Amino acid sequence: MRKMTEFAGMALLVVGVCGVLRELTGGWFAIMGFTRWIIEPIGFLDGRELHVHIVLAALGLAALARVNRA
Repeated sequence: MRKMTEFAGMALLVVGVCGVLRELTGGWFAIMGFTRWIIEPIGFLDGRELHVHIVLAALGLAALARVNRA
């Protein structure tokens, strides 16, 4: 269970940071835009992509902190 939580936390952190970089550079890093496929179909998140990526990165950090604390 610990390895699974560690993997999920790292994946969320990488996705969040890549998304933030992509949003801040105006889509310059197109390869990092794979989260658009998850976020764009959800209507109420339209225009809030940066915030969603920040939340994903924070959730990843929280999961990794929880794994290291236990």
